[in-house]
Amino acid sequence: MIDYIKGELASLTPVLAVVEAGGVGYALNISLNTYALLQQRQDKAADVKLFVHESLITGGRDDSFTLYGFCNEDERILYRLLITVSGVGANTARMILSSLSPAELNNAIANGDEHMLKAVKGIGLKTAQRIIIDLKDKLPVLEGAATREDSGERTADARVNAEVKQEAISALTMLGFAPAPTAKVVVALLQQQPDLTVEQVVKQALKQIK
Repeated sequence: MIDYIKGELASLTPVLAVVEAGGVGYALNISLNTYALLQQRQDKAADVKLFVHESLITGGRDDSFTLYGFCNEDERILYRLLITVSGVGANTARMILSSLSPAELNNAIANGDEHMLKAVKGIGLKTAQRIIIDLKDKLPVLEGAATREDSGERTADARVNAEVKQEAISALTMLGFAPAPTAKVVVALLQQQPDLTVEQVVKQALKQIK
């Protein structure tokens, strides 16, 4: 069982990080929260460390083995709690952690805020209620969770808008959304707010794509 991977950050997109350790490149699916933290370290010489969740699916036509990576153990705990809820699969759990910070998700569950959970793409009222009911009593394990600063307080992304647009569209497409409507929403967001980072564009787009 892999608990964490520590090594050089070989490549990074909003949904995937490749960490090279011991001559092996490990591809890990990540949330936007982890992407934002890794982006801050991408230009530094120090190794990155990602806590790992392994997903092994067998019995179908094709077996699959997928790694999910998290910048801190608290986000991994939240992820593992989410996938225990009926109706919340691996991709849905990652979508939730891409739309809400760990602190926001923790507060939404603790306060029974089903409306905040419903704002996440693909989460209906029943699923939001089930998440709250199933996880509310399990939240004390998350006390003291280290969370990142609100995205509006982070240093603005220095990349040009065309690059932001392409990365945002690519991330949303990999999350399962059709390219055409995705591109329309992303372009509209960047026209209104040209200084948005990739993470901010994706978060806002997740609330608008039909």
